[in-house]
Amino acid sequence: MEKQGFYPALGTPLDDAGQVIVASLQRHVEDQINAGAAGLLVMGSMGQQPYIRNGEPVKIAKAAVQAAKGACPMLIGVMDNSIGRVKERIGQLEGLDIDGVVATTPFYYPMTQGDIINFFTSLAAYSPYPVYLYDLAVVTQSKITVGTAAHLMTVPNIAGIKTGDLTTARVLSRMRQSVNPEFSIMFSGLDVFDAAYGYGIRENLDGMFSCAAAIASRMYKALESGDGALAAKCLDDILLLRDTFVEVGVFPGFTHAMNLLGFEGTFHPDYMLPIDEAGREKVKACMQQVKLI
Repeated sequence: MEKQGFYPALGTPLDDAGQVIVASLQRHVEDQINAGAAGLLVMGSMGQQPYIRNGEPVKIAKAAVQAAKGACPMLIGVMDNSIGRVKERIGQLEGLDIDGVVATTPFYYPMTQGDIINFFTSLAAYSPYPVYLYDLAVVTQSKITVGTAAHLMTVPNIAGIKTGDLTTARVLSRMRQSVNPEFSIMFSGLDVFDAAYGYGIRENLDGMFSCAAAIASRMYKALESGDGALAAKCLDDILLLRDTFVEVGVFPGFTHAMNLLGFEGTFHPDYMLPIDEAGREKVKACMQQVKLI
């Protein structure tokens, strides 16, 4: 599924009962496609995957697929804490026209590299869809090392990796041609996206794209045309918004940004308090500064 460009990790709009707001999600999908997204990740970290009520993931996946209408590759997050539980999540997607499933390592107990290999190899053998590794050690406690990723690169039905580790991305990129030319390397180190592009890493995935589609579109057009200065300016604008979210509360800040963009719903876990009026004003001012609203 190698398609160069930006891959937004979509937000998931939920109502007060924790149910997906289908119309808002489908507008979100259409907005990203219209901005030129190379593909979409549904129910990743930005999409609240670990927090969504058990009855909602299939509804969310179906709604997103219907809205996309085959316009771009669709990946669905299936993260959970055991092989059996992830298999259940994959099985619930049966019949959906998607391009792959994405899983982190289990995130309750730390894992050895042998455990990680066993985990993903088992998923790949079971899944009717290509399996993508999601390297997110800051959350899961368990790093997918370069050596482990290189081994998994040879396993049938393991189709790619999402990683924010530039060294991992560079090493795998150099290996890919001789080991598995079809293996996708989706880089998620937002702060150095332009540098990674210069190394030939052209598939970039991040949750910030989901609330900054217009800027992401300009950035990738600039990268493609060789306009490094404009690309750097666009990236700085996205980072400014990201840093504003960090200041006020990342996920509640993201909710307010999405609401300002016209997307109904709550985009943060239900135990997180909304940001206060001062925080809302900071987010709004930042979005005005970078011309998102």
